[in-house]
Amino acid sequence: MKEKIKNFIKYNKIVYKMYYYTMSAIIRFIGLFIKIDEKLILINSFGGKKYDDSPKVIYEYLINHKEYNKYSIIWALDDININIPGRAKKIKNDTIKYFITALKAKYWITNSSLERGLNFKKKKTIELNTWHGTTIKKMGKDIIKNKSFKGKMNCNILLAINKTESEFFSRTFDVPIENMRICGLPRNDELISTTRERKNQIKQKFIEKNNLDTTKKIILYAPTFREYINIDNLNTLKNPINFEKWKKEIGQDYIVLFRAHYETAQIMNFNPDNEFTYDFSKYENLNELMIVSDILISDYSSIINDYALLEKPIIDFAYDFEEYNENRGIIDYVWKKIPNKLENEDSIINFIKNIDYDKECEKTAEYSKKIGNRIKNSTEKAVELLFNYGKE
Repeated sequence: MKEKIKNFIKYNKIVYKMYYYTMSAIIRFIGLFIKIDEKLILINSFGGKKYDDSPKVIYEYLINHKEYNKYSIIWALDDININIPGRAKKIKNDTIKYFITALKAKYWITNSSLERGLNFKKKKTIELNTWHGTTIKKMGKDIIKNKSFKGKMNCNILLAINKTESEFFSRTFDVPIENMRICGLPRNDELISTTRERKNQIKQKFIEKNNLDTTKKIILYAPTFREYINIDNLNTLKNPINFEKWKKEIGQDYIVLFRAHYETAQIMNFNPDNEFTYDFSKYENLNELMIVSDILISDYSSIINDYALLEKPIIDFAYDFEEYNENRGIIDYVWKKIPNKLENEDSIINFIKNIDYDKECEKTAEYSKKIGNRIKNSTEKAVELLFNYGKE
């Protein structure tokens, strides 16, 4: 019921505007009576759905460096039963306590938003927004069939991987270009810096832990969601792959780990057999899934850009390109660079059967160079940007 109400508000333009302006004004008024706490940090990831992504990496950096012990840290979550290691406290989203904490915190760290679709951030609050992906599909006000009213992203610092993306984010999220920082994504530090020996250790432990066949290569299938389908009819979002066919064709050499987008993990029509296909949609560590896999199959997800850092083969399963491009929109100058865009299952199966693995690794490495996302030490740089903001 809560999700239905949220979707009704979010995708009804008139209702959303009324909600946006009324609730924003009320919370800003309350904020007049709440003093900023200079030593308080508020964090969320994916709007509070998960303990994950770049905010998680930044948090773990903070609690492992003594110079930040003087700061109190609070994680905002939809489910306060989510385990948060270390010294952070937890708070439930959309409660009075949540909004008071948000008004009080000097520092915000997020990969999406902490304003809950509203506009109440104080001028003295400093927000670091890492965002949760890099450019492949259209975002913000560029989304072709965006039905909801979009206010300005109020962050003080928004991270990007290169100059072109910085300019794109600035325009589509209505963020002043001076607030953009070419810093890379903290979540990708591990993918860039982990040695081959360490990757092999991670893979061996992963296979043993999950009782997987050590003789077979691993395909990671990680599609993005189709919000234009998800909103109108949740039951129409179907898995486009006939895995029984795949098992017959490549099952002797491969297994498939399926990772649904967090927005659709509960409704994707996927039934793992735990011999050839395995469901890792709820697996917390996405980096680990990328490290242990030998091939990535995705579509319009920015996981393609992350995975490229590992310089392993990528397949872009663009079976519904025309529909997706019409309803959501693809960024053409990025799309042209992506290797191995295939539109049907037979072409993918044939590709896998005849893969020149070393050649495909070289193609991926070249793609990574073209998009310029190989930025090291992003976590340290992001933390310095946050606590030095206004001192430059």
